[in-house]
Amino acid sequence: MGERFNLLPVSASEADRLHVLMADWQILADLAMADLVLWMPTKDDRFVAVAQCRPATGQTVHLDDVVGKHASPMRRERLGTTYSSGKIISADSPRWAGTYSVMETFIPVVVDGHTCAVMSRESGSGLTRIANMQAQWSASAADLLCQMMTRGEYPYDVAPTVGTLGAPRVSDGIMLVDGEGRLSEISPNALSCLRRIGLPQDLRGQVLAEAITDLISKENDPVEETLAVVVMGRASWVTEVETRLGTITLRALPLTNGKQRLGAVLLCRDVTEMRRREREMMSKDATIREIHHRVKNNLQTVHALLRMQTRRSDIPEVQSALQEAGRRVGTIAKVHDVLSRTLDETVDFDKLAKEVLALAASMASFEGDATAKIEGSFGTVGADAASALSVVLSELVTNAVEHGLEGERGTVVVRAHRDGPKLHVEVRNDGKSIPEGATMTGLGTRIVQTLVRGELSGTVEWANLPEGGSVATVNAVVDDL
Repeated sequence: MGERFNLLPVSASEADRLHVLMADWQILADLAMADLVLWMPTKDDRFVAVAQCRPATGQTVHLDDVVGKHASPMRRERLGTTYSSGKIISADSPRWAGTYSVMETFIPVVVDGHTCAVMSRESGSGLTRIANMQAQWSASAADLLCQMMTRGEYPYDVAPTVGTLGAPRVSDGIMLVDGEGRLSEISPNALSCLRRIGLPQDLRGQVLAEAITDLISKENDPVEETLAVVVMGRASWVTEVETRLGTITLRALPLTNGKQRLGAVLLCRDVTEMRRREREMMSKDATIREIHHRVKNNLQTVHALLRMQTRRSDIPEVQSALQEAGRRVGTIAKVHDVLSRTLDETVDFDKLAKEVLALAASMASFEGDATAKIEGSFGTVGADAASALSVVLSELVTNAVEHGLEGERGTVVVRAHRDGPKLHVEVRNDGKSIPEGATMTGLGTRIVQTLVRGELSGTVEWANLPEGGSVATVNAVVDDL
């Protein structure tokens, strides 16, 4: 940013504080119902706008993006005075911008006793705005936050992550508590939030933390440790209140003057339906994992029965067919085993490929005469594609060992390359070449063709290598969603 706008250098702590301010200043803009613009001094003694924030609770005064624009001479004088004095300066008269006037206030951003930037708070006096008691006390709360900024008390050193799911916003509901935690002001949306969890309609003058704690205690539910700290306005953090009727989130913005606690702004949001959907999703995920677990158990039982039947047969052809069927069932069982231990319907196929390769190798009778290895990465694969891909890989490796090496010393190399949803796989062996007309004559190759074309929307080709041996090439489309 400094090189882009030719800014004066700032320290690491100042840069960090500015990033924290911009990450959370939407709340300040919404409380003030005003546009916020962050100005920083340049090396040629000017001020340039480096960031801006429009209010979600009122109409913007900047229809165009002001980032990158330099301040006019009149505004530059006020910015310079604010920057050098470290005090808030309000314009004596509105500035006309086309058909409406704009009232401006300039607030120094102080870090470690030094002003590193100036924030302008701009509201249109000629625009249609919400003129009610809520607008007045929320703007007063914004005034206190701006005063805290001049003392380096805002933005807070510790604050919750802005992108937290269900984090409350000003438009969701706001309340104001005094230094003793008594509720003094409340917006209509905040009133609805309290009613949603079962609190009386009017709690003005009461200690909000006590009312919420009493409500939770009546339901014999544990009280979250952070509840009192947040509701009393003593820490800038988020807590959640859940009753049998509903769930709300609360965030505190402490208002201080040095060591004196003036009160706090409390943001609240009704997240009842959001949490209900989350619980439904968790229940569905657990059900899906249980299904995969049971399918895996059933397939392993089938695999065991096939092995038992193989040992009871004296016919070599029957034994070979049963072994092949058992290997295929065991391969699919491994996929369901992995899915039963994950939170989503995706598989890290690099780990699964090693297990599939080991199973195919053992069933194909390696006996130390051949080695197998994997090069490259398969990446993350969706559940449907993982089942088909594991069977394809097992068949190709088995064919490479049984028909390419035929019990002789050699190497099977599986090479994988992932490019988004596209997957390129090669299974190479340095044994014998494929006899003319032999491709697609066996059951395994027909299974591979069917799965690659039908389940993986791809192609598979077999070819002989010039140096000896053969390669099977699979180009498929897999999705990790």
